[in-house]
Amino acid sequence: MTDTSATGTLEQALAHAERLLDSDPVLAGVQATEILKVAGGHPVALRLLAAAQAAQGDSAGAIETLVSLAGTQPNWALAHLDLGLALGGRGRGQEAIDALRRAVTLKPELPQAWRALGDHLMAAGDFAAADVAYANHVRHSTSDPGLLSAAIALVENRIPEAEALLRQHLKQAPTDVAAIRMFAEVAVRVGRNEDAQHLLARCLELAPSFHAARQNYALVLHRSNQPEQALAEIERLLVADPVHPGYRNLKAVVLCRIGDYEPAIAIYADLLEHYPGNPKVWMSYGHALKTSGHGDRAIAAYRRSLELEPSFGEVWWSLANLKTFRFSADDLATMRRELARTGLGDDDRLHLEFAIGKALEDEGAYESSFHHYAQGNALRRSQLHYSADDTSARVQHIRDNYTQDFFAARAGAGCQARDPIFIVGLPRAGSTLIEQILSSHSQVEGTMELPEVTSITRMLRGQGDADSAMPYHGALAALDADALRALGERYLAHTRIQRKTAAPLFIDKMPNNFMHVGLIHLMLPNARIIDARRHPLACCFSGFKQHFARGQSFSYSLDDMGHYYRDYVALMAHFDKVLPGRIYRVIYERMVEDTEGEVRRLLDHCGLPFEESCLRFFQNARPVRTASSEQVRQPIYREGMDHWKHFAPWLAPLEQALGAVLGRYPDVPESEAM
Repeated sequence: MTDTSATGTLEQALAHAERLLDSDPVLAGVQATEILKVAGGHPVALRLLAAAQAAQGDSAGAIETLVSLAGTQPNWALAHLDLGLALGGRGRGQEAIDALRRAVTLKPELPQAWRALGDHLMAAGDFAAADVAYANHVRHSTSDPGLLSAAIALVENRIPEAEALLRQHLKQAPTDVAAIRMFAEVAVRVGRNEDAQHLLARCLELAPSFHAARQNYALVLHRSNQPEQALAEIERLLVADPVHPGYRNLKAVVLCRIGDYEPAIAIYADLLEHYPGNPKVWMSYGHALKTSGHGDRAIAAYRRSLELEPSFGEVWWSLANLKTFRFSADDLATMRRELARTGLGDDDRLHLEFAIGKALEDEGAYESSFHHYAQGNALRRSQLHYSADDTSARVQHIRDNYTQDFFAARAGAGCQARDPIFIVGLPRAGSTLIEQILSSHSQVEGTMELPEVTSITRMLRGQGDADSAMPYHGALAALDADALRALGERYLAHTRIQRKTAAPLFIDKMPNNFMHVGLIHLMLPNARIIDARRHPLACCFSGFKQHFARGQSFSYSLDDMGHYYRDYVALMAHFDKVLPGRIYRVIYERMVEDTEGEVRRLLDHCGLPFEESCLRFFQNARPVRTASSEQVRQPIYREGMDHWKHFAPWLAPLEQALGAVLGRYPDVPESEAM
C-alpha cells in the first residue's frame, strides 16, 4: 500500500515552497532543499529550487540545477522551458534556443516558450523562423475561438483564410491589438507593406507598450526602405530593454543598410558572445566585416560559420563572392561532399553550385565550372517568375510614351538640385569601378545601391490606375511641375541618412535604375546620369555566374540575359535620341585601356576638376557594398577583360539571344535605336 499521509505531506510541502517563491525566495529554497533531502532528485522540488535560486540572483546555480533536472527528465517540457529562460537570461542564447526548441517539441501549447524562442531567433538573425515562433505564441496564448482559428491559419500559411477570419474578428472587436498585429502579419506575407505599417501604427497608438508590435513595426519600416524611422522605433524598444538581443540584432541590420558598419560590427561581436554557436550570426558578422574592408576578419567569421554548419551554402558563396579569395583543395572536397548530401535544401544547394563553379573556374577547369554555374542558375530560375516578354513590353511602353514632346512639355519641372550622380546599366558592367573612381574625389561621396527610386516607383504604382498595364508610368505622366519637384525633394530627404560627409555630390549606384531614367530626369533634371556599359558576352556571363542576394531575376538564364541586354541597349538608345547628351556613357574596355583619359573625361562631364586620388581609387578605404568590393580595392588589370572567352564554347544561347547587339558593340544596331 502507498503511504498516503507521506504523499500528502510531500505535496503540502511542495505547495508551501511554491507559495513562498514570491514573498520569500530564500525560505522557498530552504524548503525545497529540505524536501530533496527526504525525496532525493524529486523533479518538482528541483524545479522549485532552481526558481528560488534564480529569484535570489543565483542564475548560475539555477542553470546548474536545471541542467541536472533536464538530464534526468528529458521529456518534461517545463524543465526545458525553465532551462531555456535561465540560459537566455545569462546571455547563453544559442543554448537557450536549443532548450526552448526541445520544450515546444515536447509540448507545443507553451506560449511563453514560443515567445522566448522567437526573441532568440530574431537575435540570431533567423527572421523567418522567428515569425513562425511568434505566430505560434499568438496561437497558443489566445482563448478567443475566432482568433485561435486565424492564428492556426496563419501558422499553416493559409493566408486568405487567416485574412477573412481576422477581418470578421476586427469588425466585432476593432481595438483588439493582438488581432491587428496578426492582420499586419497577413499584409506582410502578401507584400502589402504599406498596409502593414498603417496597421502596426494603429496597434501602437492603442497600446504603446506592445513591444512585440513595435518590433514588427521596426522590421516592416526597414523592409520598406525607411531606415531612419526604423531606427527610431528600435531605440524606443532599447529604452525599455537595453540588452534585448533581438532588438540589437535588428539595429545592426538597419545600421548596415545605412552604411554605419563599425557600430553594427560591434553589435554583432557582442551578440556572438551570447550566440557563439549560431552560424547565421557569424555570417552576418562576416558580411559587415567584408563590406567595411576587413577582409581577413570576414574570412575568419565565414570559416567559423562553416565549422558550425558545413552545408551552409550561402556562406560558401560569400567566400567565393570575395572574388579575390581562393578555395583550397580541402574546401572543394568539403563543398562537393555537402552538395552530394541527401536532404540538402535548394537554397544551400544552389549556393554550393555557384561556389563550386567559382572554385573550379579558379583552377582552370572551365567545362566543369560552367556545369556547376548552370546547375545553380537552373535551380534559382525555377524559384522565380521572370518573363523576358514582360520586360520587353515594359521597355516598349517607355519608348512609346517618353517622347521628345513628352519631355519638352515638362521642361523646367522637378527639383533643381544637382547632388546625385546616378550610375545605371547592367550588373557586372563596371559600375562599382566608376563609383570607386568618383567617390575618390573630394567633392563626391559614395553611398550604395540606393533603393529610393524603386520606392518612388512603388508609390506611383499605388497612385495609378490599377486596371492599366503600366500604372506607375500613367501616374508619373499625370504629375504637374510642383509634384515632380516634390518627388525630387523626397528623394533627397530619404537618401540624406546615407550621406556621412559634407561632400556636395553623392552617388546612387543602382544599376536597374536605367529603367527609370525618365523619372530621374523629370524629378531631378540637373542630376548626372552615367551609363556603365561592358562587352555583352563579358557582362552577361559575369552576371550569369553571379548569384545576387536579391533582384536581377533576368540573370539566371543565358537566353533571358541576352534578351535583357538587348532591351537595355534599345532603351538607352531611345533616351539618347529623346534627351540628347543627357546620359554619359562609360565603356568598360576603354576605361581599362586608357584609365587616365577616361577618368578625366568622366570628371569633366560631372563638372569636377581632376584630382590624382581618382587614379588611386584602389586606396579608397570606404565601405563597398557590391560583389566587386574586393576587386575595386586593387588597381585595374587588363587580364580580366577577356576572361569570359574561356567559357565561349557554352555561350551559344547567349550569343543567339543578343543578336545584332553583339556584333555592333559598342555601337547600337539600327533596329535597337529606332
